[in-house]
Amino acid sequence: MVVTNISDFRKDIKSYFDRVAKNFETLIINRGKDSGIVVMSLDEYNSLMATNYELSNKTNENRLDSAIEKLKKGDAFSKDLIGE
Repeated sequence: MVVTNISDFRKDIKSYFDRVAKNFETLIINRGKDSGIVVMSLDEYNSLMATNYELSNKTNENRLDSAIEKLKKGDAFSKDLIGE
């Protein structure tokens, strides 16, 4: 995560955008007391929205949690894909 203020951001906007896009960093631009803007890459945003969607349904959330627990316990298996 990178934090800057609005003045520094204005001076070097291209560099900040390049850093966010290239390194998948999140940029926080402080605008004063308790006020700020968050800038992130489109890929990072899309990933966040997909995760939010998957966790918005309690059934999906429980299924994902269960799968993570099984993986942590080593109770996982692999399966070959069917060839076309």
